[in-house]
Amino acid sequence: MKIRAIFPGSFDPVHLGHINVAIRAAKMFETVVIGVYCSPKKNVLFSCEQRVEMFRRAVSHVPNIEVVSYDELTIHFAERMNATVMVRGLRVFSDFDNEFRMALMNWELNPSIETVSLITNHAHTFLSSTTIKEIAALGGEISNMVTPYVADCLRAAFKKDC
Repeated sequence: MKIRAIFPGSFDPVHLGHINVAIRAAKMFETVVIGVYCSPKKNVLFSCEQRVEMFRRAVSHVPNIEVVSYDELTIHFAERMNATVMVRGLRVFSDFDNEFRMALMNWELNPSIETVSLITNHAHTFLSSTTIKEIAALGGEISNMVTPYVADCLRAAFKKDC
């Protein structure tokens, strides 16, 4: 059975936890489409195009992962991508409550699209894009949290002379 999945998020920026979930999902499904949401309610540091490029570079070695942007309801994005599964990552127990509610709402909107939650590798449970941006803004070390390309992008974004 060929199953197409999406892995949606704002990914501002993508970190090693996101990459871990994406690669693991790619082992489970024929195709995984990373959906970079362009209009999140939260303020983003990087443009949609930059976030897509960061994720593309991070998973370029995985042939069955595509990275695209979207700007619509996630369930509509899943339908447009002909996906039957939505992949979500769980880091800590507090993530479960929000993900559970989102899964129920998405099921209400389209019960033919299943939500699959993957628990992140224990080495990445502390990672969050918000925290990584704060550490980078204050000149802290982030090389063990993101890819070298993303680290360079973060350093450049927080330079005063850019």
